[in-house]
Amino acid sequence: MTTGDLSSPETGRDYDDSQALPKLKLLTTIRLGLFQMGLGMMSVMVFGVLNRVLIRELAVPSTIATVILALTLFVAPARVIFGQLSDTKPLFGYHRTGYIWLGATGLVINALVAVQVMWQLGASLKLAGWTLTTYGWAGLLGLIFALYGLSVSMCSTPFATLLVDITDEEDRSRVVAVEWSMLIGGTIIGAITIGVLLKSLEINATIAQVQVQIDRLFVIIPAIVLLLTVVGTWGVEKKYSRFTSRVSTPHQGSHLSLGRALDILTASRQTQLFFTFLVVMTLGLFIQDPILETYGGDVFNLPVGKTATLNAYWGGGTLLGLSAAGFWFIPRLGKQKTVRLGCMLVAASMLWLIVSGFTHNPVFLQLALLLFGICSGLVTTGAITMMLDLTMPETAGTFIGAWGLSQALAKGLATVFGGVALDIGKLIAPNIVFAYGFVFSLQALAMIIAVKLLDRVNVREFQSTAKDTIKAAIAADVD
Repeated sequence: MTTGDLSSPETGRDYDDSQALPKLKLLTTIRLGLFQMGLGMMSVMVFGVLNRVLIRELAVPSTIATVILALTLFVAPARVIFGQLSDTKPLFGYHRTGYIWLGATGLVINALVAVQVMWQLGASLKLAGWTLTTYGWAGLLGLIFALYGLSVSMCSTPFATLLVDITDEEDRSRVVAVEWSMLIGGTIIGAITIGVLLKSLEINATIAQVQVQIDRLFVIIPAIVLLLTVVGTWGVEKKYSRFTSRVSTPHQGSHLSLGRALDILTASRQTQLFFTFLVVMTLGLFIQDPILETYGGDVFNLPVGKTATLNAYWGGGTLLGLSAAGFWFIPRLGKQKTVRLGCMLVAASMLWLIVSGFTHNPVFLQLALLLFGICSGLVTTGAITMMLDLTMPETAGTFIGAWGLSQALAKGLATVFGGVALDIGKLIAPNIVFAYGFVFSLQALAMIIAVKLLDRVNVREFQSTAKDTIKAAIAADVD
């Protein structure tokens, strides 16, 4: 379960929109969202299937498996490079589309290679244990996952930038909302599709049977994703992009470096508090991510296809939560109270996840994930809107980019923490439900800490005292 790339280019520049260009129509917006849908499908296939197979079917320790998976997130600083390249060096005649196509192709190729290397790792582990050869296969798999993460950055960052290129300020939020919803929708569709394609696999299926079905899955889904990418982006940049009319040359101060991001995140007391909250909140949302499917297999005896469909319950709940937050909770409670409520409800849903394990009833697990998705939607919507309050129009792109970078790195840490916590839980707990309960308890604790940090965030203090500090940090970087 994952979310998409929220980073964007600098939105505070002065643009020259003298050239009249057509407005983006709803149908084109939806067509463009096919790319996001494809990313959601790939995410479920890679992180909703391979993590389960690595840990449960191939018996790779969860610490090692989650470190391998987290490498896709730890390469997130590369998005800075691809963002700058798409600004300055057109590819195949386009500033954004060429990088999207090349990144999507890399995404598919690395996924195909990763699954084959995974089988070699499993065979070596079964035959000889943790020998030098086995560690070599694990290292190679980690490298391929890092390349997969680079491919995600290559296509998703220029795509986020394209959304700014093809929209004006007044219609940008509508377009982003559609694209975000289609990303979540892609995880739901992907989960259901995977469940159908792997329906014939039983809980006690042999490795050979699992390999045949998953190899087929890793051909069908990537082919669909490539098709969605081309159909979704074809001709959009050429017809709608305002990039060349807005800037004659890229603004040298508009690029976000890792050092610059750190300067902005620590520029004032309020930014330190808010971004610390975001990191802890991200841990609270994603610690369970790498081990949820194995939870379904170990505790509820669900086969691979059934555990993949668990993402549909989370995704459906997230869509409900996003809508509920935007149309009901935030207008009535306010942003900060909505986030606070969402964090507390996430902690409660973790307790439900633990209790459902003792029932061994998949329905209770599905309901817990639906609740968790709704609560995640509340937290995400409230946090994003709070973030917009805690910035300035002239530095919005830089600030959002810094948040996106910190979120990706925090998700990487959460992935590793989830695997390490599960291994620790297995060592100290009397049974498997308690082992997973240890992981979910840490997640609930992170959310409670996040609430304590959130209570110290003061938007008015930021607006009255922090802006000059942030401007100085950005100016120093530009100089």
